[in-house]
Amino acid sequence: MKHNDMKTRDEIRQAMQAALQKDDKEAFAVAMNDMMECIGEEIRQDYEGRIEQLRQENDSKVLTSRGVRQLTSAEKQYYQKLGEAMRAAEPKQALANLDIVMPETVIDSVFEDLRTDHPLLSRIGFLSTGGAIKMLMNTNGYQEAQWGNLTDAIIKELLSGFKEIDATLLKLSAFLPVCKAMLELGPEWLDSYVRQILYEALANGLEAGIVKGDGKEKPIGMMRQVGDGVTVTGGVYPAKEKIKVNDLSVKTVGNLISLIAADPNGKSRTVRDVLLIVNPQDYFQKVMPATTVMAPDGTYRNDVVPYPMTIIQSAALERGEAVLGMGNKYFAAAGMNKEGRIEYSDQYQFLEDNRVYLVKLYANGFPMDNNAFLYLDISDLEPLTYKVEQVSSGDASNDAELSDLKIGSLSLSPAFAKTTTTYTAATANATNTVTATPADAGAEISVKVNGTEIDNGSAATWKSGSNTVAVTVTAADGTTTKTYTVTVTKS
Repeated sequence: MKHNDMKTRDEIRQAMQAALQKDDKEAFAVAMNDMMECIGEEIRQDYEGRIEQLRQENDSKVLTSRGVRQLTSAEKQYYQKLGEAMRAAEPKQALANLDIVMPETVIDSVFEDLRTDHPLLSRIGFLSTGGAIKMLMNTNGYQEAQWGNLTDAIIKELLSGFKEIDATLLKLSAFLPVCKAMLELGPEWLDSYVRQILYEALANGLEAGIVKGDGKEKPIGMMRQVGDGVTVTGGVYPAKEKIKVNDLSVKTVGNLISLIAADPNGKSRTVRDVLLIVNPQDYFQKVMPATTVMAPDGTYRNDVVPYPMTIIQSAALERGEAVLGMGNKYFAAAGMNKEGRIEYSDQYQFLEDNRVYLVKLYANGFPMDNNAFLYLDISDLEPLTYKVEQVSSGDASNDAELSDLKIGSLSLSPAFAKTTTTYTAATANATNTVTATPADAGAEISVKVNGTEIDNGSAATWKSGSNTVAVTVTAADGTTTKTYTVTVTKS
């Protein structure tokens, strides 16, 4: 039976995420040991229960009908030989001489579980691959065809193109402490144990990198800046400036979604697969109170927001911070090395009857563009209330500053700072995209180029010589404004 004081998988996962954030290897080793013990206990209980029911039934069809994954001949052969090597007096030597590698179907099964069961990985562009990949990515978004006579000259240039992305994968090492007694359960149960350990290792390692990774021997997280013009220092991608979010009202959520609805080229795109990722404690103390309503029958509805989105809890985020964006605009890949071997390791020792093994996996990830995800500050998020009260305009935020201002990949002089309002830039391009991000989600933005208003996130067309870009921010209070001016010289 399971010990009363044994931690649950969710508790252990949070401990692993906390250890990853603090880079506390000792704490991670302890949490990993707890995970191995928890999974081992669950499998032993499952095994004992099934054997009790199937005492007289060994037919594979019966096992399949009871939910036991049936192994292919290659998988069964692999686990039989792996078990023999693990039981050997010298497992390191036995594994080194093992003339069989883990079949691809085993790791494919793990990836399928990640794609379907994990709250975050099931909602992003997650791909099973080898040790290194290259992919073609569309550099433009929505395109519109041009009507006209068959003999008309081409009157509209299509800006869409593709670029090659080198997504070399980074190594993840997973430790598998295996109790010797478990080897006697047979290939099917050893397969279940190995796949569940790989699932946990990949899920925790990838989740931490996907949300907050800095790009230095890690994935590039959703809250990092990417794209042309971003300065990468020592392999580290800079974090985005946080956008203050005090409520999840229709207006606030609409303003945030509008920033995602334009791609980096200024083209409009359909917003779908929206994710709001928050710290688990913040979910219950801030997000749940801000998104829960009472139905007419007296029951409650959770996660009610103005725009369709999935709210995901992740211990990878600190209290007070959140990420909002389109899950389909994050690319992640994972695979196993070509050798596909499990190796004996004497780096960790947990219990006398355990032997510790090492398997090497590969994974990486990055946002597909800089507009796809927003980094939020929800530390002052207010609960949803229906109380009718008179609110003066002075209660609204008077923050009329920008958190970021980009004109294509042009370099602003001086470098952007929210307190600096005057800049210069030079370009040889006919157009550049103007993207202004408010420091407060309730603020409204107006962009004018040479006196003509354009949509925020769309392309500005330059005339030869001097051009004036004026970005006016109107705070949520409706009265406080601030204008940022950029003089763009086209050569």
